[in-house]
Amino acid sequence: MPSSDPTRQAPAVAAFPAVLVSGGQTGADRAALDFAIARGIEHSGFCPRGRKAEDRQIPEGYQLAETKSADYPERTRRNVELGDATAIFVRVPAEELLRQRRGGSALTAREAALAGRPFVVLANFPNIHADAQELRAFLEKATPRVLNVASSRESSQPSIGAHVAQVLAGDRRPDGAAPRGFDLN
Repeated sequence: MPSSDPTRQAPAVAAFPAVLVSGGQTGADRAALDFAIARGIEHSGFCPRGRKAEDRQIPEGYQLAETKSADYPERTRRNVELGDATAIFVRVPAEELLRQRRGGSALTAREAALAGRPFVVLANFPNIHADAQELRAFLEKATPRVLNVASSRESSQPSIGAHVAQVLAGDRRPDGAAPRGFDLN
């Protein structure tokens, strides 16, 4: 029988950001953009001039502005600045990522730190449940309106796109029931 105790609160549900930002690269970037489009969530971001990506050109259906440069670092910096917070999906802990001198995910973490923007390093791939829990806790604390999503390209981290899509969906209960954890309204 349900409790009628008015002091009892429902479990916390993290409000999902109103806007997802990404650079349009294969993998996590496109997974975030596709997730936003499928759910009617606003999406935006910057991509390199010419809509450059590892699979040649980012499709026009993504609402991305081209940077002046065809280089990836400018895109990375602009997307960090555009977001209120950043979620970075990688295979290494935050401390190790921040020590790395090369790579887009390391640059994303450094730029977020320099800009004073909160960021979370989700390093539990392929554990969807663990990354979803960490993302949920981060969103509850940071409460970003605009979330930048970043990671390695799909060729560098195979299956990262599918992983990110499931994490953004809020995970699934062990019994396979409906997604939980985020308020997408």
